Amino acid sequence: MTTHLDTSTSTSTSTSATAPAANGDDGAGLLPSPALPKSPASRLRWAAADSWTLTLRTFRHWARQPAALILALLFPVLLVLMFGYLFGGQMQVPGGGNYREFLLPGMFAMSMVFGIETTFAAVSTDAARGVTDRFRSMPIAASAVVVGRSVADMAHSVVALAVMVVCGRLVGWSWHDGLVRAAAAFALLLLLRFALLWVGIYLGLVARGPESLVAIQVLVWPIGFLSNAYASPASMPDWLGAIAEWNPLSATVAAARELFGNPGWGGDSFAARHAVELAVAWPVLITAVFLPLAVRRFNRLDR
Repeated sequence: MTTHLDTSTSTSTSTSATAPAANGDDGAGLLPSPALPKSPASRLRWAAADSWTLTLRTFRHWARQPAALILALLFPVLLVLMFGYLFGGQMQVPGGGNYREFLLPGMFAMSMVFGIETTFAAVSTDAARGVTDRFRSMPIAASAVVVGRSVADMAHSVVALAVMVVCGRLVGWSWHDGLVRAAAAFALLLLLRFALLWVGIYLGLVARGPESLVAIQVLVWPIGFLSNAYASPASMPDWLGAIAEWNPLSATVAAARELFGNPGWGGDSFAARHAVELAVAWPVLITAVFLPLAVRRFNRLDR
C-alpha cells in the first residue's frame, strides 16, 4: 500500500518520471520536467531572468576576449580620423559649415549600421556550433536566446556611441540646440540600431555559419556609403541621389543633424522636410518585418 501511494504522488509530480516508454524503456534515470509558470506575470519574470542570464553570458565572453571588443569600438574612430582629416579638406558642406560637424552624425549612424556585423557573427557562430540548439532544448524561456542577444548588443551600441561622442568632441564636434534635442537624436540613432539588430539576428540564423560574414559586409558597406553620411545627395547623379535620399540610414543622419544643430544637406524633397518622421518610421517598419522573421526562423531551426 505504501508503495502504491508513493507511486501516485510521483506520478502527480511528473508523468515522464514514472511512465514506461512505448519502446519498452522502463523510464529509469529520467528526471521530472520543471513546472512552467502559469500566470502571465510569472512567465514574464521567468523570461526576464533567463534573458538576463544569457545577456551576462555575452558580457563574460567580451570580458574574456576584450581585444575583439576594443577593435570593434575603435574602427569607427579610425573612419572619423580618415574622413575628417584625410579627405575632409576636399569636402564642401552644403550651405557652408565645418565638415567634421557635418560628418559626425553620419558616423554615429554608420556605427549603428556596422553593429549588424557584430550581431550576425555572434548569432551565426552559436548556431553553427550547436549552442543555439542546446539552448532550445533546455527548460528556459524560448524568447530568452534572442532577447538576451539583443540586450547585450544594444548595451554594446550604447558604449560604441559614447566612444564616438568622445571622439567627436575631441575633433571639434558638438551639439548646439540643447540637451533635450541632442538626447532625441541619440534615441533615434539607437532606434535604428535596434531595428537593424533584428536584421542581424535573422541573417545569422539563416546563414548558421560565421564564414558568411563577408557577404554581410558586402551588403552593409554599399548601403552605408550610398547615403548622406559622407556627402550630400545633391552632389550625386539624380538617380543615385534619389536612392541615397530615401535610404533609411539617410533619414536618421538627416534627423540627427537637425536635432544636433549641425550642418545638413538641406533640400526641398519630402524626405528632406520630414527627416525626423522618417527616422522613426523606417526603423519601426524594419523591426515589424524582421523581428517576426527572426522569431519564426528561431522556432524552425530544426527544420
